[in-house]
Amino acid sequence: MSDPDSSRHRRLLEILDLHESRRDRFLAPTPSEGPPRLFGGQVASQALRATTLTIDGARPVHSVHAYFIRPGRPGIPLELHVERTRDGRSFSTRRVTAIQDDEAILVADASFHQAEAGDDWQEVGLPDVPGPDELNGNDRSANPFRATNPFEIRPLQPTEGFNLHPCWVRVRDPIPDDPALHAAALTYVSDLAVIGSARAPGSTAGWGGASLDHSVWFHRPVRVDDWLLFSVDPVTNFGARGLARGTFHTRDGVLVASLAQECLLRPAPAS
Repeated sequence: MSDPDSSRHRRLLEILDLHESRRDRFLAPTPSEGPPRLFGGQVASQALRATTLTIDGARPVHSVHAYFIRPGRPGIPLELHVERTRDGRSFSTRRVTAIQDDEAILVADASFHQAEAGDDWQEVGLPDVPGPDELNGNDRSANPFRATNPFEIRPLQPTEGFNLHPCWVRVRDPIPDDPALHAAALTYVSDLAVIGSARAPGSTAGWGGASLDHSVWFHRPVRVDDWLLFSVDPVTNFGARGLARGTFHTRDGVLVASLAQECLLRPAPAS
């Protein structure tokens, strides 16, 4: 499952191994290697992980909605403050703030749902695409977080610039059979290269971007140590902002999660 470069990649379990300093207060590690700002998916995954540690395991997460406030800095641990917003008969809600040097860099709300009986239906299955075993190599895109990404990536088409989707993804190293860990891991990878995929189709203009807000809905149990087809498509661009929607399907065509992200898409300054 690992590739020859795996020693360069931080293990996902290390990233999600939080220390509880006191009730509902957690410390999360950050890598010192890599680009000069933290990958947003990493911060969101650690924030979700903190909320799951305050929840009865019988209530899996069904959605998380995050706002990126400031860029995170590598090598400085995150403080994660969880608020127990509500525990009802069927749902629990948590709010979490990720802090560095007394400044909030992310806030997120997560909702958890007691398992209930209901219909099992989805609109579409797996598109007609090559499977992961038919593809070679990993991501060779220009995404600056590629070097520290704990996921193996197999794009369906040759990558160019920040274009990556659709692609098959799975975590490089096995993780325990813990649904909360798998949900946090999926949250990590769900932010990968979404900004580039939010741009208008065919756009060739120079640009700079950042994630503004990010939401993930967990429809069904998911395992990230098996291949998932990760697809992201643009919805609209206007006023230096773009919206993208994405999905995760198993190799059997089961829709396990969906996402939406609003991105900052600023034209590059004229040279």
